[in-house]
Amino acid sequence: MMPVCPRLRALLPGLLLLVLPVVAFAEENLSKIKEQELAEVREKISDLKKSMDSAAKDRDRLTGELQKAEVGIAEKRLKLKDLERDRAFTERRRAELDASIIAGESELEQEAGELGAQVRAAYMSGNQERLKLLLKQQDPATLGRLMAYYAYLNDYRSGNIQAVSARVKRLAEQRSEVAAQVARLNEIAAEQEQELARLSKAQAERQSLLLALQQKISEEGKEVDRLAAEEKDLTRLIAELTSILSDYPISSEDPFSAHKGRLTWPVAGTLIHDFGQPRVHGKLKWNGVVLRAPRGREVRAVYHGRVVFADWLAGMGLLVIVDHGDGYMSLYGYNESILKNAGDWVAPGDAIATVGESGGQQQSSLYFEIRHGGQPVNPRLWVTRRPGE
Repeated sequence: MMPVCPRLRALLPGLLLLVLPVVAFAEENLSKIKEQELAEVREKISDLKKSMDSAAKDRDRLTGELQKAEVGIAEKRLKLKDLERDRAFTERRRAELDASIIAGESELEQEAGELGAQVRAAYMSGNQERLKLLLKQQDPATLGRLMAYYAYLNDYRSGNIQAVSARVKRLAEQRSEVAAQVARLNEIAAEQEQELARLSKAQAERQSLLLALQQKISEEGKEVDRLAAEEKDLTRLIAELTSILSDYPISSEDPFSAHKGRLTWPVAGTLIHDFGQPRVHGKLKWNGVVLRAPRGREVRAVYHGRVVFADWLAGMGLLVIVDHGDGYMSLYGYNESILKNAGDWVAPGDAIATVGESGGQQQSSLYFEIRHGGQPVNPRLWVTRRPGE
């Protein structure tokens, strides 16, 4: 290794001071560029969604009303979950305060007892303790030690008085906070009751819409046409997303394709529709699988990727699409609620949605699909592990 010139060594600290701000500035600008790119992607996806919503409403007014109802139900369920978390946090905090108050009262009783004993001792000895010490002692050294002990005793009494006062003040503050927590719990309970009433009303409206939609399909005899149109919408969505995201490719040293046969199912459930099975009169086939699962169960991403769509789509309901790079995408439909936004990065096992019955389904389930180059592939060849394995 070549020795560093003494003059250069002396200049290094100054050079570092010049370089570091430049690096920080570059990182900050890079971060702003990424945020701007993400905003542009979200705006393009939003415009695409509006276009598809408009086309669906032109095709069928009831579909637009069903979308509004199911999105509203999802929002209310998320609000209820937030309230439940708030309630659980508030109850834990109140329990902590109650325990702290009980412990504080016990310590206060002990401290007050000690202080009372000191006050009684001081009273019994009269108010001339210092004078008595001076008169009784003839040895200056002994007298000095006793005076020091007396000062320590007074300091100890003063400290006890301050500790008792602080304890009383703290207990008063805690009791006040408990009262505030109880009031907050009452507010949450009232909010929950109101939100449940709104949810019940929204669910009744959705059921009425489903009945009207089924009756219309039955009268017109166009169920196959309807499903074909919805499949076409999904195909268009995938193609448009692929085009939008072509300028923002995902690269990975561990690609999605390397994990064929080793991925974990997004939810624990029972298979009720398999890939390639006929749907209606044998004219259409399932492009993915449908897993029956309890409503509200978390749906998890099968692999690393970027959420490119998180919204309602006719036939799919509340749908999440994750781009894994190299032309691979995974789709999660029929959800009750969506937990991620377009642009969010996810890792295997991250919760991205909850199982539901959106998209006009009659039972809670998850629709799961994998696509490569826009074409559906059999997910059972890719996903073999059960959650928890």
